[in-house]
Amino acid sequence: MIARSFLVVILAYLLAHGVTAWLVTPVQAAYMPEITVYASLVYLPHGVRVLAAWLLGWIAIVPLAIGAFLSEFLFTSHDLAHVTDPVLLVSIAVGAVSAPLAFGVMRLARPDKRPDGRPNVHWTWLLLAGAIASVLNSVGQSMVFSGSLLPGLPLSVTVVYGVGDLIGLIVTTLALMLLFRAMRER
Repeated sequence: MIARSFLVVILAYLLAHGVTAWLVTPVQAAYMPEITVYASLVYLPHGVRVLAAWLLGWIAIVPLAIGAFLSEFLFTSHDLAHVTDPVLLVSIAVGAVSAPLAFGVMRLARPDKRPDGRPNVHWTWLLLAGAIASVLNSVGQSMVFSGSLLPGLPLSVTVVYGVGDLIGLIVTTLALMLLFRAMRER
């Protein structure tokens, strides 16, 4: 069961990253080339992060990190030396930890289970967790890449990270809702 869940998360992350790299990034680069180098306005893997963390909890960090590592290798550089750069590895870790950490913070404020022990599923809970994860990820990524951001752009890049993560979560969640609705109707 865990191995299958890991495989689904890794493949979903690869698919989301591929769509972002091949579709979103070229369009964004035409309008915001200086920001596109660092962040995407529609970062679909963030949706995978949040949904995986919600479904798997802390163990989601493992397939998320593997998915991010493979995505960097397949869609960014095709160079193992680049992907194993310590800065990039820390960036992958920050991204993988952000959503499970956000759910952990939310559980401190309010348990996510009903009195009968079943998970409390509500889209606002997911979006709030996604927003918190986005802030954690944005701040973390800005700190990781602080030495390589262009002067005067750190705030812009941080905002684009945050907006891109949230839009990516919303798009991913809507796509899955439509997919599940279509599956139910069949």
